[in-house]
Amino acid sequence: MTTLVTTGRVQVLGVPGDRHEEVLTPEALDFIARLDAAFAARRFDLLTERRRRSALLRGGTPLDFSRATKSIRTDLDWRAARPAPGLTDRRVEITGPPDRRMAVNALNSGAQVWMADFEDATSPTWENIVQGQLTLIDAIDRRIDFTSEAGKEYRLTDRPATIMVRPRGWHLTEKHLVIDERPVPAALVDFGLYFFHCARRQIDAGSGPYFYLPKLENRYEARLWNDVFLLAQDLLDIPRGTIRATVLIETITAAFEMEEILYELREHSAGLNAGRWDYLFSLIKNFAHRPDFVLPDRSTVTMTAPFLRAYTELLVRTCHKRGAHAIGGMAAQIPGGDAEAQEAALAKVRLDKEREAEDGFDGSWVAHPGLVPVCRTAFDDVLGDRPHQLERTRDDVHVTAEELVAVRRTAGRPTPAGVRDNIAVTLRYYDAWLNGQGAVALNGLMEDAATAEIARVQIWQWLKHRTVDRETVERLFEEELATLGATYPWARLDQVRDLFERTALAKELPAFFTTEAYARHLVGRPAVQA
Repeated sequence: MTTLVTTGRVQVLGVPGDRHEEVLTPEALDFIARLDAAFAARRFDLLTERRRRSALLRGGTPLDFSRATKSIRTDLDWRAARPAPGLTDRRVEITGPPDRRMAVNALNSGAQVWMADFEDATSPTWENIVQGQLTLIDAIDRRIDFTSEAGKEYRLTDRPATIMVRPRGWHLTEKHLVIDERPVPAALVDFGLYFFHCARRQIDAGSGPYFYLPKLENRYEARLWNDVFLLAQDLLDIPRGTIRATVLIETITAAFEMEEILYELREHSAGLNAGRWDYLFSLIKNFAHRPDFVLPDRSTVTMTAPFLRAYTELLVRTCHKRGAHAIGGMAAQIPGGDAEAQEAALAKVRLDKEREAEDGFDGSWVAHPGLVPVCRTAFDDVLGDRPHQLERTRDDVHVTAEELVAVRRTAGRPTPAGVRDNIAVTLRYYDAWLNGQGAVALNGLMEDAATAEIARVQIWQWLKHRTVDRETVERLFEEELATLGATYPWARLDQVRDLFERTALAKELPAFFTTEAYARHLVGRPAVQA
């Protein structure tokens, strides 16, 4: 790549695009440089600690609640911040990538919150990242109306959903922005550009700069985010505590530090979310070496499994104990197909959301506007006119460390259909991601990076423990790769093959497929639209 722009210490290596100069201003890049100077080294140290702790888990070190932080868990005096404007009632939240069509549909969907997702639902091409920031600016300024090439009009309503932004995780870098030839942490890029351009806009509109924080593994990573918030607010002369953030509890290690994570962010906290797909991915990844953690087909592992019930009930109890919102997990179904199939899909979503509302959650996630009414009805039936149910402290819940990892009680073995489905989903998602698409409709579900991660680590785990033989997996792999090429002539078959072999079939299990794919195949070229 060749340096195209140099602004102060920041070099912009991405190819310039339409209106990029509105986002990549010298002042915004200087703001990112100041965040990078303050926090890049701490981020590096925390990622080193992640690898060390992962090695300990592979070596048999058990997970438990920390004795060192027992005083935080037993001190009943501290509370999370009160709900911020626009975040009091969160009974339905819709998620998706920050492209213009999705933005209008999500903001108009009737959901209380739209989470603009730069992480699992966005393929991080440079164009996607910068255009996503432009989408958010235009949405807040109400300049997002447009007409598609097919002639369909997209117009923003008078009462759109509250915007929250999910930046990429600490483990990712943005290689199109470099300082001293070192890529900037992607989390600081996504957060910094949005906060710099939109914090004041949101405050003036009666809302605020609100975020979802992904893939945190411990309280120290939450503390790092809190310090980022403090510095960012100080640099732009915005009162401390204006930022609010909901943490996704989507790693197994974070499940043992829920209360500590809330404590670290308490001035800026907007609660916790049950990021269940990444949570399953994290659990499998961390214990893939253990035969007692082998799970059956991912479609059969529901939220009624005992270890997942323990996780969600502990989350509600933890949040409500501290006056913070507890937000339920994603419903990924896509309404459509014949009437019978659609009703079956909606019935599954309805049961899931009714369970969450009855368990004490204050709201939940959907991936499609067509699911908003189902989710709203489930929570309306429990909440009525109340905006939340924080008063339900769930004192009846008592979860042990053993219950959080009691995977062996999940019955079943992988089936031939489940193995084929995992391979097919992984290959199709990899190809879409490499082509610049991060949210993909497959077999009636909205698949994103989290579900692809589950699919590929299950293949690795099943092979390791010989639950499935390698010959079968390799045969199905070739069959599904050929089907992909026949169905989509533009598919990047060689790159997909390379990526699958490296992330699902190799001797060692990579922590994330996105880091492999980004480094080898995505950086330096624009998205290709099919």
